[in-house]
Amino acid sequence: MKHIVKYIAVVIAFGLLAGCGGADDEGRSGPPGRSTGDQEPPSVETVLSEFGGLPLEARVSGTVQAQNQVELYPEVSERVTDVYVESGDYVEEGAELVQLRDRSYQDRLRQAEASLRIARADERSARASLAEAQARLDRTERLVQQEFESTQQLESVRAEVESAEANVDQAEGQVEQAEATVQERQAELEETVIRAPFSGYVGERSVQIGQRVDTGTLLFTIGSLDQVRVRASISDRLYSQIRKGQRVEVLPDGNADEAVQAEVSRISPFLDSSSYSARVEIDVDNSEQQLRPGMFVEVNIFYGESDQATLIPRSALYNNPRTGENGVFVASELGEEMSIEMTSDGDEETDLTEPTPMQFQPVDVVAEGREVAGVRGIDPGTWVVTVGQELLIQRGGDVDARVRAMEWDRIMSLQRLQDQDVLRDFMERQQRMAQERFSDDRDVPSDSATDADTSASSSSSFRTARSDSSSPAS
Repeated sequence: MKHIVKYIAVVIAFGLLAGCGGADDEGRSGPPGRSTGDQEPPSVETVLSEFGGLPLEARVSGTVQAQNQVELYPEVSERVTDVYVESGDYVEEGAELVQLRDRSYQDRLRQAEASLRIARADERSARASLAEAQARLDRTERLVQQEFESTQQLESVRAEVESAEANVDQAEGQVEQAEATVQERQAELEETVIRAPFSGYVGERSVQIGQRVDTGTLLFTIGSLDQVRVRASISDRLYSQIRKGQRVEVLPDGNADEAVQAEVSRISPFLDSSSYSARVEIDVDNSEQQLRPGMFVEVNIFYGESDQATLIPRSALYNNPRTGENGVFVASELGEEMSIEMTSDGDEETDLTEPTPMQFQPVDVVAEGREVAGVRGIDPGTWVVTVGQELLIQRGGDVDARVRAMEWDRIMSLQRLQDQDVLRDFMERQQRMAQERFSDDRDVPSDSATDADTSASSSSSFRTARSDSSSPAS
């Protein structure tokens, strides 16, 4: 990125030199970069500073997981005979996914069921023997009372009854054992069919018909996408600031235009000793399925608001190379009443003002977000330069300039441009400037104000790229 920035700087310098190269032909003189009486004032873009508190936010990285997401493995080792679903299919709870070969399991189940029938027959036989022995005991007891049988015979019959009762208990136990074996064999047979544990989407199919699988073979991943969970890590510095219930924006692919609103659901009470970070989990309603499991996302956690201060776009902050001070260029003589008109297409249509004095004003940054900074040193309602600071420095700093007032939304969108978009836009503008300046029709005077404004716009791209690449997120 450094060599790109250097290249841009060289092209800007070339453009400025080219703009001054025809000075002798038009009656202007003086070295480039100096403000002279005959030189056209530069054009800059400004925005009206505001007063308020800057939302404090932390941007962290996270990954998306389905709230119900499991990997499916077989419970038995067998060969696959059928696969009923493909990756991406939606299935209901209990739906069949894979069929394993089950012939041997069916045979074992039939054997168990046969053993159960035998055990139940033995139980019925034992109960019949017990009933016969009990009847004999009753008859013997009556005969003993009539002194037709001896007490010795009575004790013998009672022993037979106790033996019959033991045989019944044994038969009942065998029946229970056989029933348990049948249930076990039935469960083994059912395990040859892999079913969906809940309703959701099937993914990552890694099984084929004819493949032999075991308990370590991954078949599918299944998950419900209506609710997802984002897991992110926060540093120990932020740990004391983050609370359950704080507002969160989840940015798919880092795109702020598709931000999903949510809240912090839970925070781990433990910090990792190696990374000094803690895990934060965010449950997100994903009914529109903007988020996919495994997706990398950016997460903005809003954990408070800064002290009241003057708010300006970050692109307005400028490090003065002459003094090394951080500050902003202000148009102090412009009033808040300067209007910004919009075209029917929604574009800003604001004329350049007459040349007005520009001053560099040092400021103290009290709070800084990704796009807005809170500062002290200027009053709210001051027009601050967001595009064209380099042109002012080239002319000596505190010089007169023509001003175009811009809306905050316009400046915010510029700051969100990616580096490659900035570079492409910058090169296109430079090409247009070169074509205009070196056209064959030299009899027609060039519109200096337009050229200066184009330079300011090019400078905007360079300023935005530098601000985005060098400024860390809050």
